[in-house]
Amino acid sequence: MDISIIVPLYNEEESLPELMAWINEVMTKNNYKYEVIMVDDGSRDKSWQVVLDLKTKYSSLKGLKFQRNYGKSAALHTGFQEAKGDVVITMDADLQDSPEEAPELHRMITVDGFDIVSGWKKKRHDPISKRFPSKIYNRLVRMVTGIKLHDFNCGLKAYRRDVVKSIEVYGDMHRYMPVMAKAAGFKNIGEKVVEHQARKFGVSKFGFGRARGMLDLLTITFISGFGKKPMQFFGTLGTLMFFAGLIAAGWLGAEKLISMWQGLKAPLVTSSPYFYIALTSMIIGAQMFLAGFLGELISRSSSDRNNYRIEDKV
Repeated sequence: MDISIIVPLYNEEESLPELMAWINEVMTKNNYKYEVIMVDDGSRDKSWQVVLDLKTKYSSLKGLKFQRNYGKSAALHTGFQEAKGDVVITMDADLQDSPEEAPELHRMITVDGFDIVSGWKKKRHDPISKRFPSKIYNRLVRMVTGIKLHDFNCGLKAYRRDVVKSIEVYGDMHRYMPVMAKAAGFKNIGEKVVEHQARKFGVSKFGFGRARGMLDLLTITFISGFGKKPMQFFGTLGTLMFFAGLIAAGWLGAEKLISMWQGLKAPLVTSSPYFYIALTSMIIGAQMFLAGFLGELISRSSSDRNNYRIEDKV
C-alpha cells in the first residue's frame, strides 16, 4: 500500500462525494495503490449514509463511525490504527485541503527522507478573526517547542507509517503531532507550502474551544520532557523547596541559640513570619516530592484512554 489518506469528518455530507472523487482521480492518475479511511466523528447529519453510498462505488474506501463525538484527535488515532500505507496523509473533509498535494508529499517522505511533512497554508481564505489568532498561536508554539513550522494547525500532513504507529494521539493533541514525533525520536520534520481552498460547503468548526490549544501546549511540553519520568520534575523541585525551607528554619533557630548564648533576650522563633514561610516551603516541597513518587508508580497512560465506541464499520 503506497498511501493511506485519513479523513476525519463531522457534519460534512455535502463535501464528501466531491472529495472522494477528487482523491480517486489524483491517486489513479499517479498509479498509487491507496486507501481512504473516513472516520465519522459522530456526525448529526447524513455523513455516514454518504460514506456507505460511496463505498459501493469506491473499493479503496474504508469507513468508521463513532457512536458519539469524541474529537479530531480520536478520529485521527483510530484512522492511524487502521492505516496500512507506507505514507499516511491526513486531510480535512471540507475541501479546503487539496488532494493534488499528495504526490509531492509522498515524494518528500519516500525520496527526501522526511519523517513528517506539514502543510503550510501560506495564503489563507479565512477571515482575519481566524488568521490572526492562528498566527500568534503558531509563533508561540515555535518559540516553546523549537520546531520551525509555520502552521501547526494545518490538517494536511504526511507521515512515515512508523511515526503514526509509534505515537498515541489523544485529547486535543492532534495539533502537536510534530512535537510528539520529535520527542519519540523522529526529528526529520519538513514543511511544504500548500494551496488553501475557499470553503465550499458548510461552516467552519473554528471557535473559542481552540483556546484549549494553549493549555494543550503546556501539557505536551511537560509530557515530552517529564511524562515518563515525573520524579525528575516534581522530585527535583520538591527537594529544592524542602531544603530551602529547612535551611531557612535552621537559620532562624541558630539565630535564637546565638542570642541565648550571648545572654540577649530574643523573640520566639515562631513569632517571626519567616518561620512560617520556611515551614510552608518545607510542606509544599514534601508534597511535590510525594507527587513525583506517586507519578512514578502510576502510569500516565490509562488503559482505556483511547477506547472509543465504534457504532459501524465498512
